[in-house]
Amino acid sequence: MSKAKLELDRLIVVGDRVLIKPLTSPEKTGAGLFLPPGYKEKEEIQSGYVVKCGPGYPIPIPLENDSESWKQTDNEQSRYMPLQTKVGDKAIFLQKSAIEIIYHKEKYFIVPQQAILLLEREEESIDY
Repeated sequence: MSKAKLELDRLIVVGDRVLIKPLTSPEKTGAGLFLPPGYKEKEEIQSGYVVKCGPGYPIPIPLENDSESWKQTDNEQSRYMPLQTKVGDKAIFLQKSAIEIIYHKEKYFIVPQQAILLLEREEESIDY
C-alpha cells in the first residue's frame, strides 16, 4: 500500500460530505488552442473521483421518555442514512459548493452530497 493511500486512510470525512480527487484538465482545446492556467477552476461544474465518503445524514434517535429529552444516555448510538456515493465513483459536482484543500501536495475537494449532480459507477449495469 502506498504512503499516500495510508495517509488518506487517516482522514475521516464527516456527515454528508465526500472527498473528491479532481480529474486533470486538458491543457488545450479540441481545436488545439492552449488554455491559460486556472481556466478549469473557474468553470461552474467540476468532475473527479470519490476517494472517501462520510457516514451520511444523521438520523435522530426516537426518545422513549419525552420528559427529559435533553438528556443523553450512555448507550446512545449514532445512526445515519447512507449516501448514494461510493468510493471509486466518478462525480460531477457544482464547483461553488466545493471546498478546495491541499493534502500532502495533492488537490482535493470536499463536496456536500447535495452538490453532486451525477455519478458514474463502473460495477453496476442497469437495464433501461
